[in-house]
Amino acid sequence: MEKILLKENNDMLLEIKNVNKVFRYGLFGFTFKALDNINLTLENKPQICTIAGESGSGKSTLAKVILGIYKPEEGVVIYKGKNVYQLKKSEINWFRKEVQAIFQDPYATFNPMRKVYTYLYETAKSLIGLRNESEIRRQINEVLSNVGLKIEEIREKYPHEFSGGQLQRVAIARALLTNPKLIIADEPVSMLDASLRVNILNLFKRIKEEYKISFIYITHDLATAYYISDNIAILYRGTIVEMGPVDEILRRPLHPYTRLLMESTPRLDPRLREKYLAEIRLPGIEEKEFLITGCKFAPRCQNAIEKCWKMRPPEIHAGNRMVACWSC
Repeated sequence: MEKILLKENNDMLLEIKNVNKVFRYGLFGFTFKALDNINLTLENKPQICTIAGESGSGKSTLAKVILGIYKPEEGVVIYKGKNVYQLKKSEINWFRKEVQAIFQDPYATFNPMRKVYTYLYETAKSLIGLRNESEIRRQINEVLSNVGLKIEEIREKYPHEFSGGQLQRVAIARALLTNPKLIIADEPVSMLDASLRVNILNLFKRIKEEYKISFIYITHDLATAYYISDNIAILYRGTIVEMGPVDEILRRPLHPYTRLLMESTPRLDPRLREKYLAEIRLPGIEEKEFLITGCKFAPRCQNAIEKCWKMRPPEIHAGNRMVACWSC
């Protein structure tokens, strides 16, 4: 593995450098790169960065790599100048407080046999280190208030006694308890009703502004990505194919895959729909997509040429945007 030298960079909150993560498909199946040379940076300022792509693109794998749950075969994740996979024992607790996660299914987050209040209480006591009971209660009450709940509403309840939206807000409150600087939100609204989704997304935006917390928002839904994000990275079969300011990427997509994703959402400009549909074929997902040495999108792209199959496309930078495509 190539050694990457780390330098203190106070301008960057998170740096993902040359990350590759390999999985095996089935017990005796082929191996493939779930993440293939991922590079992504977050400046040290409050922002919401979306990782978008369809199922199987590697979004959740990337989330687990950032959180240190998966260790990549190559590359590093650097948080505030520290390699996430080489943290000292004294730094692990610091990282767990600084970087929190919110997952897709709030009912899977909490043990159905335990009252949800115990999760908040244990987080305040063991992770934050609070010992005074009144101080613990004050802190819990404060974060619950920030998500529109009261301690009396949750104290004696089990997970099944909450609605999905209420329970997801409890999960958000638990994440806020540690006063994090980065929250990884993996499909946090996909299991909620449309009206509840807007409430949670508005809550994320308010948290970003009021508490100066950054988010990595992971989703397959470009409508919510457009609504909530500052920047977006489009992920396909473990590779970032397009990245930049969300307004620029989604209003004027350059990569054929980004255009395809746009068809799953209400168009910002409906007049472009027929043009994009005519350019893209939609065959099923095939094993060969993972094994292509060039562009992973080649089997589905109307404009693919021979070198798309054999050579990794260049990362073309134009202003704040990056697109990886031979024809763009």
